[in-house]
Amino acid sequence: MSGLPIVDAHHHVWDLTVRDQPWISGAALAPLRRSFCLDDLRPAAEAAGVTATVLVQTITVAEETPEFLALADGDPLVAGVVGWTDLTAPDVADALARLRELPGGDRLVGIRHQVQEEPDPNWLLRPDVRRGLLAVAGAGLVYDLVVKPHQLPAAIGAAAGLAGLTFVLDHLGKPPIASGELEPWADRVRRLAALPNTVAKFSGLLTEAAPGAGVDDLRPYVDVAMEAFGPHRLMFGSDWPVSTLAADYGQTVDATKELLRLARLSTSEQAAVLSGTATRVYGLGR
Repeated sequence: MSGLPIVDAHHHVWDLTVRDQPWISGAALAPLRRSFCLDDLRPAAEAAGVTATVLVQTITVAEETPEFLALADGDPLVAGVVGWTDLTAPDVADALARLRELPGGDRLVGIRHQVQEEPDPNWLLRPDVRRGLLAVAGAGLVYDLVVKPHQLPAAIGAAAGLAGLTFVLDHLGKPPIASGELEPWADRVRRLAALPNTVAKFSGLLTEAAPGAGVDDLRPYVDVAMEAFGPHRLMFGSDWPVSTLAADYGQTVDATKELLRLARLSTSEQAAVLSGTATRVYGLGR
């Protein structure tokens, strides 16, 4: 496995001198209350064998996505950007077209909204949101799902009603690893995975676990995802720098490799999770 290329399909950057990140509050998140840039990530990614990354939105601010596209345009490490635009806006299709015309616009591979923060558990099923998701599909982009377990039923409904759009489940839908509970998360993930237009990310799992957790704590949840999606519909993502709350970058990569080893995957299946799925689903390098 050491010789396989790795695509980090999920990481973030932010600059607190440009804008605040209001979600970084409280003592538990205090280590994240500083700026993180690509040059902070680069040495750790290179040491871990990461050859390309996907930079993912953090907040619902329109200016962030053009900034991310410009970063990708000037840095070969970033092969794709999952950005944000207002899915409920009447001109969402035009907004996506304008993003594509910006410097780095060819690196736009997907759209994400912080659904986990929406009070309405059925936000994804709203007619105005559906119209926006149709525009995402029409633009040839994918949609990243950042949801909590109670929002998975709406995600299932949205994906079932939009067969032409690929949905990428971030962080395996944030399973309750710290409590050790599997249901109803596992049943909902299986129902989502039964839809052919869905894939998922091994990302952000250590930070969903209790402090000091290790591979054994993650394995039951990874086993569910592996059985439901299969390795060719799963991808690795570090969730850096949020992941640094639980482990450094190298430890996050190593934990993923150990989980793949324990799953007894073939070399081609390991390669799918580590790079192939992300490259195919996001169309990296096109």
